[in-house]
Amino acid sequence: MTDSLSSSSREWNSSVYHRLSGPQVSWGKKVLARLDLRGNELVLDAGCGSGRLTAELLEALPHGRVVGIDLSQNMLGQAQQHLSEYRDRVSLVVADLLHIPLARRFDGIVSTAAFHWVLDHDRLFRELHGLLTPGGWIVAQCGGGPNVANVRRRADGLAATAKFVKYFDGFREPWLYQNADEAADCLRRAGFENVETSVEPALTVLDSPEQYEEFVRNIILRKHLLQIPDERLRGEFMAEMTAGAASDDPPFSLDYWRLNLRGRSGQCA
Repeated sequence: MTDSLSSSSREWNSSVYHRLSGPQVSWGKKVLARLDLRGNELVLDAGCGSGRLTAELLEALPHGRVVGIDLSQNMLGQAQQHLSEYRDRVSLVVADLLHIPLARRFDGIVSTAAFHWVLDHDRLFRELHGLLTPGGWIVAQCGGGPNVANVRRRADGLAATAKFVKYFDGFREPWLYQNADEAADCLRRAGFENVETSVEPALTVLDSPEQYEEFVRNIILRKHLLQIPDERLRGEFMAEMTAGAASDDPPFSLDYWRLNLRGRSGQCA
């Protein structure tokens, strides 16, 4: 995962993310299934996280290479372990998606569950477009449309209560969830052609209140909880979030929506 905020907010509990990210991996496998690969391409995995999908991508590129980038050093450490058998064909780079220190040489760019953590999509797509060789492609997916609206609404309500309001003064949501038309416009402004975008539901139901609490704490509301300095109060925040989710239909469900993105750079450099 990646973003452009302070160093204290960049890091993830990568081992927990690696264990809990089953939904993200299942969505990502569907993205990889849409790729039309020769098998020898050089591909950028933009926001590679703990490397679970990077491994799947490398399997689809038996004669190719992958460069994975992520802002979190913890994530890249986890990815290095997970990808050890591919070490000759993968490179991992700590980088912000808005400042990628790589040359224009990639045949393609893949990204899953990362772009919504970047708040400037015009700049993001310009940066990515500049890394592609003429005719290069991008195939990606991130949160979009009304993504996790129930969680966000419940978290906003809790953050406004007397117990928590002082911790959220000036807080801004750490995500940008575009709709299909907004994303398509951004891609075209960045120079992409043959642009295709769509938004699809991906309802995810967790098995228990304990799983819900751990998932939401570590994957969705990580930056919200960083606003609260006391671990006891963080626990109370999450206990109230989990209690509210018990009344959702179905209980402990997450109303995920995924934004699919596709485009090509022009044939001329």
